[in-house]
Amino acid sequence: MRKNFTVTLLLLAIFAATLCSAKAQNAPTQLVSAVNELKQQQAQIADNQTKIDSKIADLVETIRVARIFMSRAGGKHKP
Repeated sequence: MRKNFTVTLLLLAIFAATLCSAKAQNAPTQLVSAVNELKQQQAQIADNQTKIDSKIADLVETIRVARIFMSRAGGKHKP
């Protein structure tokens, strides 16, 4: 009875070690894919930020021109 328990425990330990090593070999590929995905997301965020900055600059210029025309027309241009 004790010998069967020892053999079973040994087989369970070997199975667990094999399972862990398979996951350990798969982990670097998962890490690399996660890093690549994060790089793509970072590039997309930077591109979106550039677009936002461009739109804000256009809006600021439009407001500046509108204030100039408003002041030339004699209207109140500041709140």
